Amino acid sequence: MACTSCSTSDGGAPKGCKNNGTCGTDSCNKLTVFDWLANMTLPGGQAPFDCVEVRFKNGRKEFFRNTEKLTLSIGDVVATEAQSGHDVGLVSLTGELVRVQMNKKNVKDNTEVPKVYRKATQKDIDIWHGVRNKEDAIQVRAREIAIALKLEMKISDIEFQGDGSKATFYYTANDRVDFRQLIKEYAGEFKIRVEMKQVGFRQEAARLGGIGSCGRELCCSSWLTDFRSVNTSAARYQQLSLNPQKLAGQCGKLKCCLNYELDTYLDALKGLPDMDTKLLTDKGDAYCQKIDIFKNLMWFSYANAPAHWHTIKADKAKEIVALNKQGKKIAQLEDYVEEVSSINIEKKFENVVGQDSLTRFDQPKKKSNNNNKRKKKPFKKNEQ
Repeated sequence: MACTSCSTSDGGAPKGCKNNGTCGTDSCNKLTVFDWLANMTLPGGQAPFDCVEVRFKNGRKEFFRNTEKLTLSIGDVVATEAQSGHDVGLVSLTGELVRVQMNKKNVKDNTEVPKVYRKATQKDIDIWHGVRNKEDAIQVRAREIAIALKLEMKISDIEFQGDGSKATFYYTANDRVDFRQLIKEYAGEFKIRVEMKQVGFRQEAARLGGIGSCGRELCCSSWLTDFRSVNTSAARYQQLSLNPQKLAGQCGKLKCCLNYELDTYLDALKGLPDMDTKLLTDKGDAYCQKIDIFKNLMWFSYANAPAHWHTIKADKAKEIVALNKQGKKIAQLEDYVEEVSSINIEKKFENVVGQDSLTRFDQPKKKSNNNNKRKKKPFKKNEQ
């Protein structure tokens, strides 16, 4: 997600547009939207939709009505209506796609929607940038005050209103917090109106952003807007190790991506026996240890030898289960074992980026022998 001015140069180094999240094309911001209806013309006689979507700090978006019939496009800085005063944000979406987004978020068109006052003047932008630059220092001081009051909470982010008259303090806490004294301290320290808003740990990660273990930007801060509950059963169905350090994301909760392929795994497991399948043999009872839905294989082990696994195809396991239901036992699992061919395929990697060999450090450096160098003959003054 980068605009033309943010993209990399010819040498591979990032250019950087120096806009720090206020990109004019709105293509390198959080939760950006592609207007796929922009090139479509409206039917004759239909007026353009009079609402626009405005983005504020860290992906917060709201809808506003363009009552002044301003000519707005994506990336324009506008002054919008607020509870008291005005706020400043970037237009992130215009046209008929705003109507679709409002229906998706259950915002009715006939309700009272706040309005856009005007396009932001240079004075509005200067005040807006001025209060945005103070947020980091105020956040540090706000955390110090909360610690001094011994409150079990964490101030995760601060968002100033565009006119600088109000600040919203976002915090996370495990239990309910009595912050009445905290608000008095903040109002006296910062000389502003204070609003406290509690967010969850997933919402905190979405606001702050970061890089996940996959090496990509966090889904919650780039495109994901709805946070569905994730259970440990999702990891069990996908045969993942129940390691909290591997399954937890930046928010400390289970990763949202555990639900992405869960439906595919559930559909594939419908045609396979369950994990708690028990096979009855004359040699003893065998229990399922592992299932590979891609290779259609199952691993069983006897109760008296749990470390020794036997690979059996899922179809043969179904046949054994059907025989057990009829009251019949098989002789042993070894008669049904499937031989899994383990062929070592040589992997060849090509150097496509022009880097040096990765094995260049494996060989020790050759020490240069300075003793073999010829010593210069000393110069004699009388020598001709």
